[in-house]
Amino acid sequence: MITKLLVEGGNMKPGPAIAQKLGPLGINLGKVIQEVNEATKNFSGLKVPVELNINTKTKNFTVHVFSPPVAELIKKEVSIEKASGETKKLKVGNLAIEQIVKIAKTKYPNMLAKDLKSAVKSVVGSCQSLGVLIENKEAKEIEKEILLGKYDKEIGEEKTEVSKEKLNQLNEYFKELRTKQEEIIKKEEEAKAAEEAAKAEKAVTEGTVKEEVKVAEKKAEVKEEKPAKNK
Repeated sequence: MITKLLVEGGNMKPGPAIAQKLGPLGINLGKVIQEVNEATKNFSGLKVPVELNINTKTKNFTVHVFSPPVAELIKKEVSIEKASGETKKLKVGNLAIEQIVKIAKTKYPNMLAKDLKSAVKSVVGSCQSLGVLIENKEAKEIEKEILLGKYDKEIGEEKTEVSKEKLNQLNEYFKELRTKQEEIIKKEEEAKAAEEAAKAEKAVTEGTVKEEVKVAEKKAEVKEEKPAKNK
């Protein structure tokens, strides 16, 4: 019997979901957790797909670990926990093409890609959806450059190491970009706050005017209702 799990690498813990899934099978949960954590310890901090091949008669099992999803590998490479919520204006990282090749090589055995170049293009597509730059450029631009053969050497030689100098350049570019992004976000928040304050002030002003009109109308009604004095 095959049971599929998605666990945090090296940190699978007992819980209701695990107990509900494995409890009825009668296997030793403590042993499962121990062996899964041992098998996934190299993927610390990542969500890892795991399959348990369970013999329901003997209660023995084997653990089969798959490489984490592409998005998880990208986030680890960039050192982020979450993707950008607004990919068009908020970038969360900047990778070298060598890092993309590294991720592609890790996932290639489990992908439908026909070759490593196709796997690289798939990883680049995931970078676009996460808000991650590559070589200081939008992922879509890198996709076009891959088609034109610009990175055939890196892909063909399966380069996965990035020079310290290049990493520093990429980090410096992203540092400047992040500063600009923060300034834009700050200005947008200030503009939004000013707009809301203006709306609130307008509402108060309109409410005051309406109240004054009501009071005036009430006074007019009272004046009309007063009887005329006898001459």
